[in-house]
Amino acid sequence: MESLNFKPFPKLITERLILRQMNQEDKNEIFALRSNKEMSKYISRPLVKEIDEALQYINMINEGIERNEWVLWAITLKESDQLIGTICLWNFAIEQSKGEVGYELSPELQGKGIMQEAIETVLDYGFKVLNLQTIEGDVQSGNQKSIQLLERNKFSNKGKIERESTNEENKFSYIFELTREKFYTDAGKK
Repeated sequence: MESLNFKPFPKLITERLILRQMNQEDKNEIFALRSNKEMSKYISRPLVKEIDEALQYINMINEGIERNEWVLWAITLKESDQLIGTICLWNFAIEQSKGEVGYELSPELQGKGIMQEAIETVLDYGFKVLNLQTIEGDVQSGNQKSIQLLERNKFSNKGKIERESTNEENKFSYIFELTREKFYTDAGKK
């Protein structure tokens, strides 16, 4: 992996989903995700309180994409352009050909295979297009749905990291890792 380039933005299409770049029209959906206490339970970030904070977040993300620091997709269903979640590759270590995946999905749409469909496509993009050798996931210890998603996608648990948290359930997180070789061999992909 020599360098990153997200221009033009890599729009990804799956059977049910379109993964596209976020824009200002997504402000209400981003506000709903980032102001939801339940959604932020396993993510160390303050809850947004105003729609302007959602706009600032969208601008920050798109500026980072412009600088090739990360790539974040708005997850939408094909029949609607409405953002229902996000998925990203970020925290790149160019010299190690490594990146990290992160994601969130509206609670009412969880458990329907949407994130499974999105993550498979993003992992394929990370390994095939970005030529990453390893993709990691950092998951709070209490976030069983996220742990199950990574395990279902052949990530290996590499151990725990202690976290500062007032919530006993989030005292540490697990680092999961998936190699390019394991993704393509175990999944039967090419």
